[in-house]
Amino acid sequence: MATLPKEVLRNMIVDGDLKTVNDLHTYLKEMFKDALQEMLEAELEVELGYVKGDKKNKNTDNRRNGTTKKTVSTRFGEIELDIP
Repeated sequence: MATLPKEVLRNMIVDGDLKTVNDLHTYLKEMFKDALQEMLEAELEVELGYVKGDKKNKNTDNRRNGTTKKTVSTRFGEIELDIP
């Protein structure tokens, strides 16, 4: 697994106003949640074959039907996601 360059880490610390271990944990939990959410959206785009809002390239009757809130358990604790 690749590690982040020190400059990127320092920017995260400054931008996230991280001062304690709890601040870091919360920041990483939110980052993990955002990454999971993006993975779900990308998976749906691959399955449907078009990007959200791209009516021009939509060549299927299958479509998005909104999202459902789900709480998932992770190593960071419970995280609420919007499952497409």
